[in-house]
Amino acid sequence: MIDYFNEHIYSFWFVVGFILLALEAVAFGFSTGFVLFIGLAALTTGGLMWSEIVPLTWLSSIATFTICSVLVSVVLWKPLKSLQSNDKVPERDNTSDIVGLKFRLTNDISISHPGTTRYSGIEWKVEIDPSSSTQQISAGTMVTVMAVDVGKFWVAVMEENITPEYEG
Repeated sequence: MIDYFNEHIYSFWFVVGFILLALEAVAFGFSTGFVLFIGLAALTTGGLMWSEIVPLTWLSSIATFTICSVLVSVVLWKPLKSLQSNDKVPERDNTSDIVGLKFRLTNDISISHPGTTRYSGIEWKVEIDPSSSTQQISAGTMVTVMAVDVGKFWVAVMEENITPEYEG
């Protein structure tokens, strides 16, 4: 086997490249760029050696692999990074039947220090709704749920004095 790879160095780089790409796909789910980049560099090195653009020596193959790794990383970094980043923030779910729920706060909350409340057997994080002009809400104040995120109530101070639907 070693003699075969010594005579056909490009085959070694093809095998290494396909193993790395399979590893990236199966084990990492294309979440790491590093294994993808070196896998593609190994395939490129194998292709350049197979087409006899690069001499069939171990020294030239390692040098080519190193250069290809850097080039592939530089070329693919920005496009793959832009695919990963999601600049569009999903809109909050204001259709939940929890929106409009009124309750009394059990602890002080502010923009920088959210509180918690227990509702329907679940501990919910309570934060001041960004559309509210309020920076701080004291314990005992009646609030209304304006929006709901996963495990989070966005609340604002109630304008009118109504009996709460539950005591938080």
